[in-house]
Amino acid sequence: MNLVFRYILIILCCFSAVRSYSQEPKKIFIEYSGFTVKDTLSGPNVVTFVRSDQSQIHIVHEGVDMWCDKAIYYQKEDFIEAFNNVRMQQGDTINMTSKYVEYSGITQLAFAAGDVVLTEPQSTLTTDTLFFNRVTQQAYYKSKGKVVRDSSGTITSQIGRYYMDTSKYRFLKDVVLVNPEYTLNTNQLDFYSESGHAYMYGPSTIVGDSSKIYCERGFYNTNNDTGYFLKNSKINYNNREVIGDSMYFDRTRSFASATNNIKVTDTINKSIVKGHYAEVFRAKDSVFITKRALAITVQENDSIYIHADTLMVTGKPEHRITRAYFNAKMYKSDMSGKADSIHADHKTGLTQLINLKRFNTGDDFSVKRRPVLWNLGNQMTGDSIHLISNVEKEELDSLKVFDNAFLISKDSLGDGFNQIKGQKLIGLFKDNELYNVDIIKNAEIIFYTRNDEDSLIGINKSKSGSINLQFDGPYKIVTLINQVDGDIYPESQFPKNARKFRGFDWRGDEQPKSVEDLFSDDPPLVLPKIKGLDPYVEDEEFIDDALLKRVDAAEKVDKDKINKAARRISVEEKKPKEKKDVKPLQEIKPLIKTKDN
Repeated sequence: MNLVFRYILIILCCFSAVRSYSQEPKKIFIEYSGFTVKDTLSGPNVVTFVRSDQSQIHIVHEGVDMWCDKAIYYQKEDFIEAFNNVRMQQGDTINMTSKYVEYSGITQLAFAAGDVVLTEPQSTLTTDTLFFNRVTQQAYYKSKGKVVRDSSGTITSQIGRYYMDTSKYRFLKDVVLVNPEYTLNTNQLDFYSESGHAYMYGPSTIVGDSSKIYCERGFYNTNNDTGYFLKNSKINYNNREVIGDSMYFDRTRSFASATNNIKVTDTINKSIVKGHYAEVFRAKDSVFITKRALAITVQENDSIYIHADTLMVTGKPEHRITRAYFNAKMYKSDMSGKADSIHADHKTGLTQLINLKRFNTGDDFSVKRRPVLWNLGNQMTGDSIHLISNVEKEELDSLKVFDNAFLISKDSLGDGFNQIKGQKLIGLFKDNELYNVDIIKNAEIIFYTRNDEDSLIGINKSKSGSINLQFDGPYKIVTLINQVDGDIYPESQFPKNARKFRGFDWRGDEQPKSVEDLFSDDPPLVLPKIKGLDPYVEDEEFIDDALLKRVDAAEKVDKDKINKAARRISVEEKKPKEKKDVKPLQEIKPLIKTKDN
């Protein structure tokens, strides 16, 4: 008996469960109706409610509450129209107000019109018309909308969708974010209202008082004003343009960094800096760049190239300074150089080649580290070298070699070397060619003297107070001033071990003879892999299959009186959608018809 009773109980429970799952969705419930008006022309299933003096009409349906001054309820279609001072509330977080609302209990699709305001904890959306799919918890507008978030600013767009579960907005077409510090324009913006994170798609700009950012794929944190930009990204500020494969920007610190294929253009000083990692400090007017760093001073006739492990460009636009260190090299068509460090002042035209470790002990080490300059077959070395340019004419004016000045050139025909050394060297340029050199104090010379037929007369080895060397075409005119001693020796009588001064160091194999040679000593370049942003995730259709099924169900209730919420979805929306490369939000095409239609 007990066993039979148990079987009966199980069957009853199963029947009860099946019955409960098969129950139809709850219908719209009028919590407070105010005054009820029956309209015989509208039929027996249409009821009009008008608010009382005490309270608005209160409507309830599966977790949403709605209040209004007037409502028309189509009982058979389970569809309601709400008029005047309409307010919808879902839970404790979502509130919407408008002048008019249509809502279907079958499709759970709401349509609001007239001064629509949707409020959630982090932001407020205002628009003229809004669709609200309660099943997917998404709101959609295509009649221009505005979202206000206190810490981020105001965002406007022609089309937009709000995902309530993730507090995410997707804005499309003419998207503008206005903040007191900047204005952002883009084709598409994904914005998370809780975190303040914004993701840009397509050509986008962020314009502030002193900077302009452009990218075609980017991220911006509106809470702390930092951004990460990819694809044709660039930043303009203080007459500088910075481009790179990947860029980071911090507005509060006036700081930007870039990685891979970087180019910094200074429009005022006609200079370009390249490399594969850079840091830019706008407030300090400085640029730090490394990894195949190259600075180019653009001149009409002949540009100057400087390369080093690290480059730093500092100073206001009217007084820029370029510092290159370590293993610095420079190149122009008629001159090249090498030093531990190169310091170039763009305003004064002074370029300094400096030995940073010249105070280290050991003759051989110090000689190897001395700056070196090559010009038309002449090699000049010393503890430091200064090049002075005429900024207006954009050409070399003079040079100075300080301490341990040493000038070397190969003999025109033989395998010997002409050498002049002294305490200091001063050279003068004409048309960017060295035409006069003065060696001052403790001057010494080894010089291969030849006649007009280039026959060797002898080797001149002399000492004097100073030496003047003039270049007259292929000839060198040497003048010894305050000669102490010396003579011209036949080549056969001049010992080979005496043909080089102490400290002689011919470094012709180090001379850069092209821009590419500047990088000859660099290790192989390995660029980091850029970490991109998360891939684009295409929207599911706002009018999805589930909603279309609910619309079909609503139409079957009464074929002659299709409720308005269903009729707002055009026939085109029910057709299969073609895949497109461009991924805009799906537009809803209203098809408004009265109940008489």
